[in-house]
Amino acid sequence: MSDKLTRPVAPRTVRTVAGTTVVMPYGEIDLVTATPLMSLLDSLTCDPGPDLVVDLTEVTFIDCAGLAALCRARNRVLARHGRLRLVNGDGDFLRLLRAAGLGGAFEIHPVFDIHPELSGVLPGSTAI
Repeated sequence: MSDKLTRPVAPRTVRTVAGTTVVMPYGEIDLVTATPLMSLLDSLTCDPGPDLVVDLTEVTFIDCAGLAALCRARNRVLARHGRLRLVNGDGDFLRLLRAAGLGGAFEIHPVFDIHPELSGVLPGSTAI
């Protein structure tokens, strides 16, 4: 038996809605699963003007490695004059961002709802 602990990568889905790429990870985003997520986000933010939504409503746990992946995606999107939105209405997640000094760093929305007629606007944004 191996001493090595293995766990599958955090499951996720990727889709495009009204020209916006939506990534929906679920489960835990931690030291083990953050690296593959970061690679995915890197691939989605390599072109000019990326429009990316990361829907975190089904994420049950996120640690500093997960926050680092989100920060990296944010920095890459801003450098390419794009837009990154996070979806999560959980007060605990918002408190975590504030505690990590990331209050106000992300555009946060409590629900995912893109209407093509509104040019990809997510209503109900929350500034933290």
